[in-house]
Amino acid sequence: MDLTVLVEVVRAAHLTRQVFRTVPAGFDKGMKTMRHPTWTGAASAVLVLVSAVGLAGCGDDSAATAGANGAGKGTTSAGASAPAADHNEADVAFASHMILHHQQALQMSGMAKWQATSAQVKQLAAAITTAQEAEMKQMSGWLTGWGEPVPAASHSGHAMEDEIPGMMTEDEMHELGKTKGSMFDRVWIQMMIKHHLGALTMAKAEQTGGRSPAATTLANRITTAQTAEIATLNRLLAQLPTA
Repeated sequence: MDLTVLVEVVRAAHLTRQVFRTVPAGFDKGMKTMRHPTWTGAASAVLVLVSAVGLAGCGDDSAATAGANGAGKGTTSAGASAPAADHNEADVAFASHMILHHQQALQMSGMAKWQATSAQVKQLAAAITTAQEAEMKQMSGWLTGWGEPVPAASHSGHAMEDEIPGMMTEDEMHELGKTKGSMFDRVWIQMMIKHHLGALTMAKAEQTGGRSPAATTLANRITTAQTAEIATLNRLLAQLPTA
């Protein structure tokens, strides 16, 4: 208990005792205990007052503690929901679709590693693999943090072609796998240009509709990188034999 409060309680008890002593003897003959009060009575009054003040103090402390705990829980809850406020559906669609898009690009680059005849095509395919594997890992981390499913590795199909810009169909991927020699280089370059143009479309949608700063930053980086790669692909295409 606060020392100041204790002093005030004792002072009140002392005054009570003085009042008891000054009660006239004839005030009420039947109330002897009031004409001659003892310090025990005054002490009892003090104990009652101290108990009341103590209980009040405990009540205040409990309320304060509960308030503090409540505030802490509120802060934790707000902190946990903060990441969700940093993204929207456009961000989720961008990350989910771009992961699938990158998966197909990695399949195509894997083919180029073994089937391409041009060293420059193989070098570009290796660079695409390195860059897009890192981007897939980054986007998978976002989806996990947002509580969204991470797309599993899968082969491209007609459904993906309709939903995700630039995706090759299963038939196109199958035909690419069967192509040999310099014709493979040509078809691969043409397909990768189409694939990159689809990525630019997706990146633009994220730039205009996304909320996540990290996602829009990646969209900007994809736009810059793949625009440069399209220029390289066109240059390589022009260097290939016509027949």
